[in-house]
Amino acid sequence: MDYRKLVEVIPVLKREPLLNKLVDLILSSKNDEKMPSSLANIILHHWQNGVLISESGLTALLEAAVLLEPDKTVEVFIKLELTDFAEQIKEVAEKT
Repeated sequence: MDYRKLVEVIPVLKREPLLNKLVDLILSSKNDEKMPSSLANIILHHWQNGVLISESGLTALLEAAVLLEPDKTVEVFIKLELTDFAEQIKEVAEKT
C-alpha cells in the first residue's frame, strides 16, 4: 500500500485528530518489536522538528500503526468517520 497516497487524500480537518489517535495507538502498542528502527527514527525526526502533522509525518505514523496494530488502526479510521480509508487499511492488514 502506498501510505503517502492515502494520507494525501485524508481531509485536512481530520488530520490532527488522526495524528493524535495514531500516536496514542503506537505509544500504547505491546508490539513494539515489529517497528523497524528506521521507521521509528523517521517518526522521531518529524516529532522533534514539529512536522509530525505533515504528509510525510502522517505517512510514517500510518505505516507504523498498521504494522503494530492493524485492527486498532482500522478502528481509529472508523471512529473518525473515514470508513473508505478503513476498508483500504483492512485489506492491506489481511494480506500481511
